[in-house]
Amino acid sequence: MHMNSTMIKRAVFDSFKKLDPRTQIQNPVMFLVYLSAIAVTLIYLAGWLGFANTHSMYTLTIALLLWFTCLFANFAEAIAEGRGKAQADSLRKAKKDIEAFRIESIETKETITKVNSTQLHKGDLVLVEAGMLIPADGDVIEGAASIDESAITGESAPVIREAGGDRSAVSGGTRVLSDSIVVQISQEAGEGFLDKMIAMVEGASRKKTPNEIALQIFLLALTLIFILVVLAMYGFSEFAAQEQGIPNPTSITTLIALLVCLAPTTIGALLSAIGIAGMSRLNQENVLAMSGRAIEAAGDVDVLLLDKTGTITLGNRQAVAFLPVEGVEERELALAATLSSLADDTPEGRSVLQLAKERYQIEREKDAAMEFIPFSAMTRMSGVLFGSYQIRKGAADSVKAFVQKNKIAWPKETDKLVEKIARSGGTPLVVLENERVLGVIHLKDIIKEGVQEKFEDMRKMGIKTIMITGDNPLTAAAIAAEAGVDDFLAQATPEGKLAMIKDYQKKGHLVAMTGDGTNDAPALAQADVAVAMNTGTQAAKEAGNMVDLDSSPTKLIQIVKIGKQLLMTRGALTTFSIANDAAKYFAIIPALFTTIYPGLEVLNIMHLHSSESAILSAVLFNALIIVALIPLALKGVKYRELPANKLLAQNLLVYGLGGIITPFIGIKLIDMIITLFIG
Repeated sequence: MHMNSTMIKRAVFDSFKKLDPRTQIQNPVMFLVYLSAIAVTLIYLAGWLGFANTHSMYTLTIALLLWFTCLFANFAEAIAEGRGKAQADSLRKAKKDIEAFRIESIETKETITKVNSTQLHKGDLVLVEAGMLIPADGDVIEGAASIDESAITGESAPVIREAGGDRSAVSGGTRVLSDSIVVQISQEAGEGFLDKMIAMVEGASRKKTPNEIALQIFLLALTLIFILVVLAMYGFSEFAAQEQGIPNPTSITTLIALLVCLAPTTIGALLSAIGIAGMSRLNQENVLAMSGRAIEAAGDVDVLLLDKTGTITLGNRQAVAFLPVEGVEERELALAATLSSLADDTPEGRSVLQLAKERYQIEREKDAAMEFIPFSAMTRMSGVLFGSYQIRKGAADSVKAFVQKNKIAWPKETDKLVEKIARSGGTPLVVLENERVLGVIHLKDIIKEGVQEKFEDMRKMGIKTIMITGDNPLTAAAIAAEAGVDDFLAQATPEGKLAMIKDYQKKGHLVAMTGDGTNDAPALAQADVAVAMNTGTQAAKEAGNMVDLDSSPTKLIQIVKIGKQLLMTRGALTTFSIANDAAKYFAIIPALFTTIYPGLEVLNIMHLHSSESAILSAVLFNALIIVALIPLALKGVKYRELPANKLLAQNLLVYGLGGIITPFIGIKLIDMIITLFIG
């Protein structure tokens, strides 16, 4: 993570700000250190005021070191939040009050009311023209425009947003570069995507994950055990000192310092920073996570469901050919296809009109006498009625069922054309005129660049990829083979996607899904990790627990790696912290109690100068190790594509053994330096 002087200054300021007890109590382990620092400070002040014999440089130094330990822990969290706060500041600049042109309906664009963006409500219609900022989140319901979304995504290249299909969602604060669009507002003021981004990236709405809470409870339990151990030690030393007729060498200050050294303060100090840094790394990948739990779940995902349109493919299927049946002219088919597509405002419908214009110079306008039949998920057909003349256009199986129901002839050649297109990975649309099948329109899906290599990487990570599509099985099989996915579900309905996710979850799998359409929303809501494309509909974004601002389905690989890295980093530093405490236990106890229990001298392998220098060295090391581990907490433990058992063995060796050895070396070096100063 890149840190500049502004971020560091801000983090230092926030470190002191976080000394507020209301903030400290949120981290029980560090709250113990906080209370310990207060207690030792009061002990020193009592001695300074003459109420006790505790006015010594040793007591003052311990108090200062404990305060520094609290500040270093706060600094770790503040520096982790720093990048998010910097990003939030830039987003706030993009979020400003915008003048909006509200209209009553699409038909009455002349009746414009100028309002502030804060006065807009869900359902309002606004007209946005070239050069204007989009006032709030919404969906394009008329027109198409080139939009600059760099304020949100950081990408300077403009994107196309258009009515119909799954590329209609627009975000407040982005700028229309060309043309004009009518946007229906989908969020109330203050609840927009930009508002959520600001809250998430600066950590204001970050909640502790279940794993984090569980670990914190475990650390608290360890801390309580060490409190009992230290109290028992004090009791034994007091008893032994009285028996031998010597003063107890263990003061209250030493007892508190010992407790802080033995408690799992290292991981306690870095736990929050690890979680925040994980979300920050995700933000750097242009992915907005709505919860830390989703990132953790991503680390354990083993099944990935991919919606074909807009994720594996570019999303806009293009009409590339008119294939008439025998006895029908290609121009005749093109004309019928044009008429049936006049009211089809989807990218596919527009591509049919474009192809007919390019090939045959066919251009038609809507006529008042025309009655258009809209496309529906149930019929999977659309069409036009013009007096006694009617045209139907739709999926091959739907048109065939309609033909058989109405006892219309179905040419065998139609099946051959449909199969040929499907086998090539295209999508066939059959055109029916009155009681005659005219032919088939060939729609071609374009596979996104680089997906094959990414799916191969997923396979190595043990993730099964499944493509979900509404296409027929032949088309689905061809695209699945080209894209390199492991399996596919053809002719999928929203209910089918939902059922498949539930089925995998019942078998114990963690399921991730990417999607961009409104029909993906139920499945996205059910999935453990749900990544909605930023180009998708508002419903998809609301249902997902992550939004990919780059709208790249292959981004999920990076999300999974960040999830695994987060879990590994937390585990590695927990191992290091506990090993650290065990080492400090054996390093400090002999130095403290050899005057009472001379037999402990055998364990004093570090040969520390005195009990006071031992405690000072341990407390200083305890504070400095937090600072030393901040870069690792922020960057994360490096993830390698290895089996989980090998990764675990490596981390136990590095961080377990390292956690034992490091304190011995560090405390001894500090003790030697302290000895030089105190003579």
